Amino acid sequence: MQHLQGRRMPNVGLEATSGAPVNPARIQGPAVIFCYPFTGRPGHPNPPHWDDIRGAHGSTPQALAYSELYGEFRRLGVKLFGLSLLTSEWQQDFVARNGLSYRLLSDRGRLFQSRLGLPMFETGGGLYLQRITFIVHDGIISSVRFPVPEPERDAAEALAAMM
Repeated sequence: MQHLQGRRMPNVGLEATSGAPVNPARIQGPAVIFCYPFTGRPGHPNPPHWDDIRGAHGSTPQALAYSELYGEFRRLGVKLFGLSLLTSEWQQDFVARNGLSYRLLSDRGRLFQSRLGLPMFETGGGLYLQRITFIVHDGIISSVRFPVPEPERDAAEALAAMM
């Protein structure tokens, strides 16, 4: 995925948990966008065979780690976003339950994913993004973290790269 370095983020409007769309190509200044596959939700089962997929688990610890370090990202002037193929409504529930301080973006229509050719996986008839983290400056990808083998450490590693 290193071939994406230097490329502009896709010029697409993504529905955000704040209600206002976000266009990754138009984000000014430094930003981190971490892509994650799925977050669980009370009363809803995980996708079929989820426990059998290496690396599928970890989205909640990853998101919470970013939330814990949100103040440090803000201090550096870094905008922070999580992105998945989940619906904005599903993401809003996750944000509310976990008290996240940053926005999640829904790429339900897969415009972002397809324009960058992001890797995905399938289970139970559903498609999910593989975990990947972008460091972006003025809408240009300056660094790509892929794979992300320890999602709970991704936020600290992204923050260190911003310093």
